[in-house]
Amino acid sequence: LTENLKDDDSGDHDQNEENSTQKDGEKEKNDKDKAQNSTKRKAAVPGPAEHPLQYNYTFWYSRRTPGRPTSSQSYEQNIKQIGTFASVEQFWRFYSHMVRPGDLTGHSDFHLFKEGIKPMWEDDANKNGGKWIIRLRKGLASRCWENLILAMLGEQFMVGEEICGAVVSVRFQEDIISIWNKTASDQATTARIRDTLRRVLNLPPNTIMEYKTHTDSIKYVLRLTCQDSGSYPQLNLESRAKLPKLQKDLLGVNMSGTAWV
Repeated sequence: LTENLKDDDSGDHDQNEENSTQKDGEKEKNDKDKAQNSTKRKAAVPGPAEHPLQYNYTFWYSRRTPGRPTSSQSYEQNIKQIGTFASVEQFWRFYSHMVRPGDLTGHSDFHLFKEGIKPMWEDDANKNGGKWIIRLRKGLASRCWENLILAMLGEQFMVGEEICGAVVSVRFQEDIISIWNKTASDQATTARIRDTLRRVLNLPPNTIMEYKTHTDSIKYVLRLTCQDSGSYPQLNLESRAKLPKLQKDLLGVNMSGTAWV
């Protein structure tokens, strides 16, 4: 830039050079930021000689104070992404360093979802779906969780792209595992998921399994908010904006995105 300056512009030379240096510095910073963001967004890929999975998956962790969530809590704030993997070997590298569900305390959850799907009712992949729920007595969560996620990663459910993810929820008196699918109205698919779940977990015939649509979960939240305007379960502001006016009135003036099973 300075080489192209004319002699009669010499009075502005220092200012131009300073501006050029500043712009170069800003450009370098922007390029660095872009490179960092690109690295963060870089998709997980199997390494050499690794065994690729059919889909990439992401581990998440969340924990909240027992009882009904307060307005200061939000699902987006509480959930933490652990990492994404694309191969069997990468999965074991994550999993072998994670605490087992049976060793978690309080209201804690592990989530394992396909990459790009958030463990939220409102996610595009989940909004028309639902989940199978199994309540476990204490001491069974670690084994059942491992069997469930291995079956999911190994495509044992054989329902195409229907599976979204799985959750294990540690509570004081019991633990809960669930598997989420995309289409709640597809009864043949949900039945196949149920039967596969029974098999991979080796559940006794009398085990109670509940299927709940995410729409029903939202309706349940609405009933709770009618009873207690101080409760704010899983609905974010975007979802609230899409509710009919009457339902929004019932929800009251406060809302958070806290999620729960």
